[in-house]
Amino acid sequence: MDDGEMGMAKFVGPGLASAAIGAVLGAVAVFGVTAAVQENTRPQVDRSGNADSSLLNQVEYGSR
Repeated sequence: MDDGEMGMAKFVGPGLASAAIGAVLGAVAVFGVTAAVQENTRPQVDRSGNADSSLLNQVEYGSR
């Protein structure tokens, strides 16, 4: 090997390691933020309507 190849070899290994670590940290950050902001609760059902005027909890508007 000449000096040019030796110099380049000094940068390839650390460069690949840095890229791999960056990719892993990026993936962890994306999954962490996604898990933190996702909504995983059921919404409350509004049951304030008049039960006598609804059919299967679906209010009918007008005559059909």
